[in-house]
Amino acid sequence: MIHITLPDGSLREYDQPLSVFEVAASIGIGLAKAAVAGRVNGTLVDCAFVISQDARVNIVTPQEPEGLEILRRSCVCLLAMAIRQLYTEVKLYAGAVVGDGFYCELTHEQSLQLDDLKLIEARMYALATTNHSINYVLSQSRQGNFEEMGDGPYVPSTRVLQAFTLAHLCGTSRQRIYGVCWASQQELDEWRAPQQVVVVNIDERQIGYAQSVTEALRRAGFRANSDLRKKNIGNKIRHHTLLAVPYLLVIGDKEMDGGFVSLRSGKGEDFGRMSVEVVCERLRIEVDAVAGKAAALPAIEIKREV
Repeated sequence: MIHITLPDGSLREYDQPLSVFEVAASIGIGLAKAAVAGRVNGTLVDCAFVISQDARVNIVTPQEPEGLEILRRSCVCLLAMAIRQLYTEVKLYAGAVVGDGFYCELTHEQSLQLDDLKLIEARMYALATTNHSINYVLSQSRQGNFEEMGDGPYVPSTRVLQAFTLAHLCGTSRQRIYGVCWASQQELDEWRAPQQVVVVNIDERQIGYAQSVTEALRRAGFRANSDLRKKNIGNKIRHHTLLAVPYLLVIGDKEMDGGFVSLRSGKGEDFGRMSVEVVCERLRIEVDAVAGKAAALPAIEIKREV
């Protein structure tokens, strides 16, 4: 008999080796549908991993940070496959998870344009709905000189990838396509909604810190995104200023090393360096003041605003 210990301490017995997916299915069909990986004796493995001896097992779903990263890693492969199908002469060089999403780096005889992203995204969704085995997607995306990000784990099949979008195209000769992926359409819609704060990094050295600042802002209750594109900081700031983002947090090496951020308003005011905690206090006061003004307006005026 194989004894499987679950996170709640309960014990299950099986009379033969079984996969992580089969463990999930024995617990419940809903869990099996949501499973993207497993943790066996502390090691992250894919759903096809076979357990042949006693083990502690945890089923990983997209509701956990590790599960969400697996979705995004798998989207890299799905994007690479879609690009190869649409542009036969393309050369793919790299792909990675970054921030709330993923990217692929490529060159093509004719540089891709923003309108091409709609076509590529549509192909990605078509591939996802056909429910391809992830092994098939991997074999297609790894062709040529594409540098894979490692051995995974990846989602068991493309049906799990249901809430993603291609957000940006950077570069002219060697280009990057950036996408965003979430566990649900609701989360993706929230990402698309107007933001109160956007965190921008100066270069790729600050990616990890910039994303951690973004997560801290979200935990504090603010609508916050990060712009981690490999792009000139001035261009990033102008881009979000045109989008009327109320506040920008700029992060370079000095901010990262000191554990601070540089706060700017969407109108170009520079408030200097401060801790994330101070930023949250300042923004909360601003949000409360705006809410107070709205509450003081006559009902008919509020209705007109809506």
